[in-house]
Amino acid sequence: MPKRTRPRRGSLEYWPRKRARRIYPRQHFLKSEHSMPLGFAAWKAGMTHIHLTDNDSHSPTYGKIITKAVTVLDSPPLLACGIRYYYKNSELLTAGEKWMEKIPEDLLKKVNRQKGSVPKDFNEARLVVATQPGKSGMRKKKPDVFEISVGGNDIKKKAEYCESLLGKEIAAKDIFKPGEFVDVCAVTKGHGFTGPVKRFGIRLQRRKDQQMHRHVGSIGSTTPRHIDWRTPIAGQYGFFIRTDVSKKIVMIDDDSKKVNPKGGFVGYGFVRHFIMVEGSVPGPRKRLIRLRKASRKAKTEPADIKFISVDSKQGA
Repeated sequence: MPKRTRPRRGSLEYWPRKRARRIYPRQHFLKSEHSMPLGFAAWKAGMTHIHLTDNDSHSPTYGKIITKAVTVLDSPPLLACGIRYYYKNSELLTAGEKWMEKIPEDLLKKVNRQKGSVPKDFNEARLVVATQPGKSGMRKKKPDVFEISVGGNDIKKKAEYCESLLGKEIAAKDIFKPGEFVDVCAVTKGHGFTGPVKRFGIRLQRRKDQQMHRHVGSIGSTTPRHIDWRTPIAGQYGFFIRTDVSKKIVMIDDDSKKVNPKGGFVGYGFVRHFIMVEGSVPGPRKRLIRLRKASRKAKTEPADIKFISVDSKQGA
């Protein structure tokens, strides 16, 4: 007899399935003892593959040259444009802000500056940074402004460190190292209003089923007349905030000749500063990807790269 049971299709872990508020994701950071920014942001340019030596002693291909897919992120430096101070009670309450003296014109409309000076008492200080799309390979004018946490146990030293970065640029090399594992957070590709088959992966109805085939067989009992929230129904699919944990950084470099194909990345352009991440990353091309220090413990393992494929047909 065939087995008549199966695991449910369509995970209930991510609920409700609705569109993200912004095109770049919100992000949570873990505490760190080191005085340094704990996150970064870059745009997804495309994918390629590299040839490297397998350093995994448990792998059957240990010591041999293998091929791996990698994602190339365009990572121009971030501009530290402000500091935001918080009170820590049951919720984070804004205590005050401090901004750089001369804010660029393209940032004036994006920054909501509050009146007031640096507060005397505060429990948390975070760095407000802005992307610089003018230094990227794509055509974009408006920068994205968001917060990143800073490490450190002493709040006064943390605030002093944030003030030392005010008005300066933060590069990816100042935060991450090649071989380090990071968490990647992004807003996925949007698909709009889709049916339950694509949204939840339910089975298609058979040939003799009445009228429709791409629908749920039963949406619930007659009494009570109520559709349970677990019932797979049509709705929004995609444009969700998703986080991939423990992604390995293969390379961080400013030499664009190493990775740019002839004519640039398809649908993006030429990359000047790049971060190469092993495997895939959520989101389509030109989507802002946020990186943070890994939430799970992992050893730093530098990659022994033999060759980087530079093909004119590269894409996301």
